[in-house]
Amino acid sequence: MIDALTALDGRYARLTTEMAQIFSEFGLIKHRVFVEIEWLKFILTDLKLEQFKNLNTQELDKIVENFDLDDAKKVKEIERKTNHDVKAVEYFIKGKLETSGLSDIIEWVHFACTSDDINNTSYALMLKKGKEITVDLLNQLVVDIEQKALQYKSKPMMSRTHGQPATPTTVGKEFVNFAWRIKQEVQIIDQSKVQAKINGATGNFNAHYFVYPQIDWIEASQRFVSTHLNLMPILFTTQVNPNHSIAFILHAMIRVAATVIDMDRDMWGYISLGYFKQRIKKGETGSSTMPHKVNPIDFENSEGNMGIAISIMEHLCVKLQKSRFQRDLSDSTVLRSLGSAFGYFAIGVKNALKGLSKIDLNEKALQKDLDDNQALLAEPFQTAMRVFGEENPYERLKELTRGQTIGKKDLETFVDNLEKVPSDFKKRMKQLTPETYVGLAQNLVDVYFNQK
Repeated sequence: MIDALTALDGRYARLTTEMAQIFSEFGLIKHRVFVEIEWLKFILTDLKLEQFKNLNTQELDKIVENFDLDDAKKVKEIERKTNHDVKAVEYFIKGKLETSGLSDIIEWVHFACTSDDINNTSYALMLKKGKEITVDLLNQLVVDIEQKALQYKSKPMMSRTHGQPATPTTVGKEFVNFAWRIKQEVQIIDQSKVQAKINGATGNFNAHYFVYPQIDWIEASQRFVSTHLNLMPILFTTQVNPNHSIAFILHAMIRVAATVIDMDRDMWGYISLGYFKQRIKKGETGSSTMPHKVNPIDFENSEGNMGIAISIMEHLCVKLQKSRFQRDLSDSTVLRSLGSAFGYFAIGVKNALKGLSKIDLNEKALQKDLDDNQALLAEPFQTAMRVFGEENPYERLKELTRGQTIGKKDLETFVDNLEKVPSDFKKRMKQLTPETYVGLAQNLVDVYFNQK
């Protein structure tokens, strides 16, 4: 929408549709309704209260199944009167029960619950869905990076440390580094369990136990969370969920975001050096004044949005684990930004994917840098000199190469003047070129794929 306040719902709305369906106000209300109905069903049927043994729960399920935008608007209308969002959901459900002929169970809605029993379980369900979408996106990113790693595993490239020419590598090896880093975090996110609690006003089942002391509420709570919501139950809380699972998942996402930014910046640099060309799309403009420009905008966009995602996620991780005494409400407004974190993160991943899809290797540029930097062989030469007992190998090659441009002839002359290196090894030294001095870079790519 052109009048949206944030880029998530405006400029980038097409990239955040899935996340919006989960984390929007509509999504939150729908999840609250779902939890309230599931808890109601659990209390009346699973706990086998005698007076409700013949209850037909189909009408209850319909409230969830048929929940739509109009229903959400009705909840918001009730909230304007109650000034309490969870209570508004409770009253909405009671209204539905009244019209469905189930007025006898109205007062069982929200039984023994505090608001966070409904909120933390709702957010847990939302988090679980959000992380599943995130894992799918990141798996696609890993696959695309792996394809580049295989495609370019044997393509030699001059590496740079401190921005200066350094030991050669291969393009594929540099891609596999990022695939491996991201994959570690994807496994953590994918395997992480989302926790939730439903244990009353201060986490002690006070009201539950008072009215039904014969029920094992600790077991019942765990069973409800694990079997009805498919979440991991936690027992040791105040009024609020301590949100360790949110922090655990978001911290992994922070590390992924940092890795993606690292890749974005490297790709930006390699494009600037001419190592990669970007495919041109007809009709696109790179600059309002310089017609020749083809900018690495996708990687720049990814970097920027990942930075915003990190900022939000870092605050969420720290803030949501804190609560004054047994409860304060400062977490409530912060939790509403959980969807923003996932939204900016998704934009970052999608633009990184877009950037990778538009690049082609410029082998001529890579070869030129290798040919123009014969000094890259100073490292293997001085190492060989050490092995064979030549005096001051590092210092002699430093004098030959540091801050100077040398050619292959200069290196050959240097090798000829070595006194202790055997002639057969001198031959090896003369045959070595920057493009063949890539160590085990290709092997490391193979090792990565053999370990999959």
